Amino acid sequence: MTNIVVLGSTNMDLVAYVPRAPERGETVTGREFRTTPGGKGANQAVAAARAGGDVVMIGAVGTDVFGPRLRAALESAGVETDLLHTTEGPSGTAHIVVDDAGDNAIVVIPGANGTLTALGPGEDTAIAAADTLLLQLELPLSVVVAGAAAARAHGVRTVLTPSPVRPLPPELLSCVDLLVPNQHEAEALTGHADPRAAADELLRLVPEVVITLGAAGSLHASRTTPPLTVPAPKVTAVDTTGAGDTFVGTLAVAVGEGRPVTEALAWASTAAALCVQKPGAAASMPYRQEIEAAS
Repeated sequence: MTNIVVLGSTNMDLVAYVPRAPERGETVTGREFRTTPGGKGANQAVAAARAGGDVVMIGAVGTDVFGPRLRAALESAGVETDLLHTTEGPSGTAHIVVDDAGDNAIVVIPGANGTLTALGPGEDTAIAAADTLLLQLELPLSVVVAGAAAARAHGVRTVLTPSPVRPLPPELLSCVDLLVPNQHEAEALTGHADPRAAADELLRLVPEVVITLGAAGSLHASRTTPPLTVPAPKVTAVDTTGAGDTFVGTLAVAVGEGRPVTEALAWASTAAALCVQKPGAAASMPYRQEIEAAS
């Protein structure tokens, strides 16, 4: 079993389902509202655990009503939460609008996530014991950099999802082994709308890149192998929230198990395709047996 540490956010997702997203200044009537545990870090942790990884979560929840529910959701997925801190104040929240095409728009309010600015006791040790460290950008950049530096010092593979997208400092990029942006994030980071051109530019910064392309699958590029595109299964999307995190968490398990790149990407794409056919983020993430059955 591959050992994965996730240093990332936990949020309660407040999801409104609407026929179409409102324009600026417009009010629309929704058809449903749900609160579901999420956050990019927690989502990746759940995805990896359900896919068969041994997962430790480093993060924070608040003392509000959402905190215990967020912790319980991770634990029910089999994620170790000894390093999930409880801090005074509200938990993180994500305010999500999902339209009838399954597309979403999201506003994240950090809450407790914003209190994590440095690694705490035991966290360097947990990272050192991992095969892979998963990072995103919903925590303060200082702790993301500290986590990446700890992983590099201990020879641990580091995977970064650059979301929410922002300029990436050299001290972070120098510690990243694999960068996994979606197509929009890749364009924002490089200025190139074409994924292959964006991948070429990103390879100047990190040794390996996977750009997720939604329904079109994913593009893999590295400094040592030719680029390749792996298609995604054709499905009807109900809710794309959490699809990218499902892909990353499942990919980390597949790579940790030593699967070839093409097989690992296809397995992760299958997991993401299963995710988008159900509403919610973590709640819709598939278990290993479901991924295997659909592969």
